Amino acid sequence: MVAPFPPLQFTHRTAQGRRAEFETMRDFIKWRPHPWHGLSIGQAAPELVEAFIEVTPFDLVKYEVDKETGYLRVDRPHKTSSLPPTLYGFVPRTYCAERVRALMPGAECGDGDPLDICVLSERPIAKAEVILTARVLGGLPMLDGGEADDKIVAVLANDEIWADVRDVSQLPEQFTARLRHYFSTYKTLPGERSVVEVGEPYSREHAVKVIEAAMADYEEEFG
Repeated sequence: MVAPFPPLQFTHRTAQGRRAEFETMRDFIKWRPHPWHGLSIGQAAPELVEAFIEVTPFDLVKYEVDKETGYLRVDRPHKTSSLPPTLYGFVPRTYCAERVRALMPGAECGDGDPLDICVLSERPIAKAEVILTARVLGGLPMLDGGEADDKIVAVLANDEIWADVRDVSQLPEQFTARLRHYFSTYKTLPGERSVVEVGEPYSREHAVKVIEAAMADYEEEFG
C-alpha cells in the first residue's frame, strides 16, 4: 500500500511578523520610480549610461513613457513598414533644451524630451520597459521640425561581440546607413514631405558633449 502524502504545513504570518520582515528590507522600494526622473544616469556617465528601453526591433507599435505616471503608453502603430534597427529608449535624468540646441547647427530649440538612445545588442532583446547599461559610441544629429532630436548610438556594455568597438566609426557603414534611413523615413509615407533631417554620424567625443549638455539642461529644468 502506498503511504499517503504527509499533510501540508502552513506557516501563519502575523501582521507583526510581516512588519518585522519589511523592516529588515532596508533597500525595499515601496513605489515604482519614474524611469525619467527616478532612475540614475549611472556612476560612469557620460561614457557609460543607463538606458530605459521603450521600443524593441520587434515592435510594430511605437511606445513612449508617459511623462506623468512613468508607465509605458501606446503612442501609435508604426506609420510605415520600417522597424527600429536597434533597441530604442532614453537616458534618465537628461533633457533636451538650450544647451543641446546649441550643439545642433540649424536647430531652433531642443525637443523638450529626455535624450534618445539606440542600443546595439548581439543577442536579441525582445522585452521593452527594461533597464540596461550602455557604452556610448557616438550619435546621429537629427532635426525634427526645427527641434534638436539627437539619437545617441551605443552598445550593450557587457556584450562580448561588440566589446572592442569604442566609436561609431568602427560600426559597419551599412548599419549606420540603416539607422539614418530609419529615422529619416519612419514618420513619412510616400508622397508626404519629410520634416526630418538626419546628418552624418558624429563621434563618441561629440556624443559625450551632447550627453553632458542634456544632463545640465535637466539639472536646470528639474533641479
